[in-house]
Amino acid sequence: MDRTALVAHARDTIARGSQSFALASKLFDRETRERAWLLYAWCRRCDDLADGQALGHGMSAPTDPQARLATIRERTERALAGGATLDPAFDGLAIVAGECAIPRVMIEDHIAGFALDADGWAPETEDDLLRYCHHVAGVVGQMMALVMGVAIDDEKVLARADDLGLAFQLANIARDVGEDAANGRCYLPRAWLADAGLSPETMMEAENRPKLVPLVARLCDRAEAFEASARAGTAALPFRSAWAVLAAAGIYGDIARKVRARGEAALISRTITTGGEKARWLVRSFAQALRRNRAPAQAGA
Repeated sequence: MDRTALVAHARDTIARGSQSFALASKLFDRETRERAWLLYAWCRRCDDLADGQALGHGMSAPTDPQARLATIRERTERALAGGATLDPAFDGLAIVAGECAIPRVMIEDHIAGFALDADGWAPETEDDLLRYCHHVAGVVGQMMALVMGVAIDDEKVLARADDLGLAFQLANIARDVGEDAANGRCYLPRAWLADAGLSPETMMEAENRPKLVPLVARLCDRAEAFEASARAGTAALPFRSAWAVLAAAGIYGDIARKVRARGEAALISRTITTGGEKARWLVRSFAQALRRNRAPAQAGA
């Protein structure tokens, strides 16, 4: 497939895989938008391979996690070495990595998150959880920043991009506590659970859910703090990129805010945002992009 076909495949992937990111990506200029799609398609494909799902849906507990991880590594390596993989998501990675000089260490940093899942890893502490979130989402935020033209040595802006990825992933984890538990996973720090008198095996029992709600709210609070910190980095971006990032931050931030507001109900049914709520963020983020400034960061170092 040539670049045009790979971009078309990536555009279809984001449209079906994430309505929120697809909507926000339309705010980029054409070049940035196409590159963001290509990077998203690779991340989505890796996630699907690792979790045995399709475009983020139908997650199951794979019986061959190490083999799946090996596939991700082998196809990524082949693509970066210039070989055809016959998988458009990986071939597209080679294009965007070359065009934006994405360092291999960032790509490997992302794959390290899938390796943790393949090993059956679980966080003991909040710091463990944040390191995991960096691998699976924070470094993606940093790669997206490079796609938007941020310099590789601009550590402050890349740190804010990391914060945004952490905010997104913490919101995901808060939203998916029940679904993850059904698939034998728990990303809540074991120290948090122990303090509440819970365990991964018992936390979803009806009588224990009231104890679990404050822990999920704590995740949402952390997500909101990282979202606020990330907004400070948008002052360094071109207007349209800042607009897109602020829209995504608001749309995804609403997931965490809704999960916190729904309480126990969020544990037993999926929390969603409506099309109207997403559209309102397009308007609000336009105004935010116009008046953005370098407010002091709070959540990220």
